[in-house]
Parts: sequence; structure tokens; C-alpha cells
Amino acid sequence: MTGPKLSTVRDLKALTDGNGRAFSSLLVLRKLSTKMASNGNPFLGIELGDRTGTFNCTVFSDNPAFESLKAAAEGSVVRIEGKVEYYQNRLAPRLSRAVVAGEAELAAPGALDGLVEVSPEEPGALWDEFQNFIGAIGHPGLRAVVQSVFEAIGADFRTAPAAISMHHAYRHGLLEHTVHIARAAKALLPVYPEVDADLAIAGILLHDIGKTIEYTGTLATRRSRAGILQGHIVLGYRIVREAGLKAKLEPDRLERLEHIILSHQGELEWGAAAMAATPEAVFVSLVDNLDAKMGMVQQALRQSGAGDEFSERLAGLKGPLLTRPPS
Repeated sequence: MTGPKLSTVRDLKALTDGNGRAFSSLLVLRKLSTKMASNGNPFLGIELGDRTGTFNCTVFSDNPAFESLKAAAEGSVVRIEGKVEYYQNRLAPRLSRAVVAGEAELAAPGALDGLVEVSPEEPGALWDEFQNFIGAIGHPGLRAVVQSVFEAIGADFRTAPAAISMHHAYRHGLLEHTVHIARAAKALLPVYPEVDADLAIAGILLHDIGKTIEYTGTLATRRSRAGILQGHIVLGYRIVREAGLKAKLEPDRLERLEHIILSHQGELEWGAAAMAATPEAVFVSLVDNLDAKMGMVQQALRQSGAGDEFSERLAGLKGPLLTRPPS
């Protein structure tokens, strides 16, 4: 495909006078849905992105790119051409051509480096820190349960995202999110002596373990069959219960650990299976929510352009974020 030099999403969003400017990009087709206009004609709602950000646009049936994109699978890498346009002050390009990249092109060294967003922290160092948190659990039964789970599922946990779009939604994001919560808990636990520190840390390390099964995909994250039918809370509860029974963890402590998994989402409307009803569960749900919100903040700041004052609307924060630092 010929055309202008490949632009990243950050390049496109940084344009201050870009309306109508031609561009060419290599992007991941993150989401694809076929919809019907009021006149009965089909159109596509798509989300494209790379490691620097994402944007949404609409492709109508008379667009030359329509058939190529309609036949593409979510997670495909697509070379696109188009012109920069905006809708409600957001980047929403008008595409003119789309070609799904071939396997040979994607197999070239470094071909995917610009497409997959990854944690800004070094994953090996995060994993070492995670292991230290496991080793610091004083209660031998709780430590055995956590060790057992991650011996079985650790490889998947190290690379998994923490979400599809809300927070830490990138490679190694689940590991980063969990370590961040454990760091916050370590700092806050001395303030709340009523909270059993070993139980809280074990619950934190295990709270999202079901996401290793709930999510699938390398370039574009989507929910698996089990993720749709059961969800990460049920999946995580089952993993933890099996490990707890195998380790012969005393029933009261196992039930309290399970309750952290079941209640960590904080509210029933957010997906919690139960409202937090122990000191440890209340503590874990709150530090989890803190890091989820701050993860959105951190990602928005990383993806903001030098001239941006506000981010786009962040669903988890119910509005935009002021990204310009204090003067």
C-alpha cells in the first residue's frame, strides 16, 4: 500500500490543523460491529488502535474500505489510508482503504512492537516484586494457597491485561495493577490494625486471578466463552476455593479469603457477587478501586499530546481528565 509515512494514533491526535489531511497507518482492529442506518443500509462501527492510543470511526457501505473491514476479525492488523476528520471534537477519520496485513508482514522482526500497548513498568521487575509479596505472607496456609495458584497459572497472569478498556487494559496490565494495589496496601495497613494483613495481601494477590481465563487475545482483548458465561469473579472464586481446599486451609479463613474475591468489585451493580462484609474485604475493595481509577489517570496522561489540556471522556471517571500539569 502506498501513501504517506505511517502515522501512529498519537501522531494523528497531536495534529492541531489536521482536518482533511491524508494519512496512512498500521493499526489493530480492536472492535468491530455491524449496524443498520435508518435508511436500511449497513455500516460498521470500528475501534482502531496501537500502543499509543485508540480512536473510533464509522465506515458506511459505500466506502471502499467497507468490505475489507467487514470480513476482518477483531484482533487483525490493518493497513489503512484515510483523511483526518473530527466528530464532537474527537478524532474520527474518514477511511478510504483498508488491507489486512499478511502473516509474513507481521512475522518480520519488530513488526508488532508499535501495536501492542504494554505496561510502562518492566514486567520482570514487577514479577520479582510480586513474588516478594507472596513470600511476605506470614500465615503458612494462606501463603501455600497463593503459591499454589500462581505455580499453576503464573505464566498467563504475567502477560494478561486487567480489563478490555477501562483500566490497565494492556499486556502485563493485570500484574502491574495487582502489584500497585499490594504497594498501596503495604503503606496503608499500619493505619488500619483491624485488618488482618496476611489475609488482605493474599486477597489482593488473588482478587483478579479469574481474569486470566475471562480474557483472551494477543493484539485485541476480548472475553472468552467462560468469561461471558461465568465472569472473572466466579472463575476466581473457583480457583481460590480449589487451592484452599487442597492446602487444607482452615474453613473460616478460607471463607474470608473467598469473600474478598466475591466482593472486591465494591458494588453489586459493578459486578460484585456480595457486598464487602469483613474488614479485609472492605479494605481490598477500596484499594482496588483506587488503583483502577488512578490507572485510568496514568494511562490518559501517558497518551496525552503536548498541547492537550484535557483527555477524551474517560468512562470510568465519567468525564475528561485535566492532563496539563500545574504551572
